[in-house]
Amino acid sequence: MKVQLQGQSLRLRIDEDELARLLDGGVVANETRAPGAALGHFLRIVEGAAATFAVGSDGWHIGLPDEDLRGYVSGLPSRDALEFTLGGGDAALALVFEVDVRDSVRRRGPPPRRRPR
Repeated sequence: MKVQLQGQSLRLRIDEDELARLLDGGVVANETRAPGAALGHFLRIVEGAAATFAVGSDGWHIGLPDEDLRGYVSGLPSRDALEFTLGGGDAALALVFEVDVRDSVRRRGPPPRRRPR
């Protein structure tokens, strides 16, 4: 999982192998350790209509709604992302989730061409 954090925006991008693990009910993790410090990002599927966010002693735990994720996956490969807002007010965090489009094209083939109108 690739993690990009800037201001109040968190972008998570995974590959097709990580997506398969997520869809099978597993957890996709990114852990960074430095002397005296550790930060983890843990991604899983959750029931319900909203993305979830929790802070644990090992890092951030993020849940993607099952129905939204499966709908997104049905349109892969795509450059589009799933977007959520976690929390509210000044502390609201924009969450952007993507599956690496190049990996999806390699695995799934190119997307169907759209017909001009």
